[in-house]
Amino acid sequence: MKLVMAVIQDQDADRTIKALNEAGHRVTRVASTGGFFRIGNTTLLSGVEDERVASVLNILKTTCERRTRLMPTGPNMVDSAAMLGALVEVEVGGATVFVLDVEHFEQA
Repeated sequence: MKLVMAVIQDQDADRTIKALNEAGHRVTRVASTGGFFRIGNTTLLSGVEDERVASVLNILKTTCERRTRLMPTGPNMVDSAAMLGALVEVEVGGATVFVLDVEHFEQA
């Protein structure tokens, strides 16, 4: 058994959870914040039989889009945003996925 832990963007969470559920995967949603831009993320946790990990990964690839976003430059985003033309286009989104071995699993 594996634990699939995926950090995705908030705007991808609903459709990803729906697709995982429709494929028969149970998933737990945890609100999280972090990364370089300190924006809201969603962390999904799913206990998966080894042979079903590929299914989860394919769903994540399909539902978690990469997109571009304009972000202020500089160490202080508030001060940088006040400067005209101080924005840079960066790529965000997709999924950061960890697949971990599970030694023991119980469902109560």
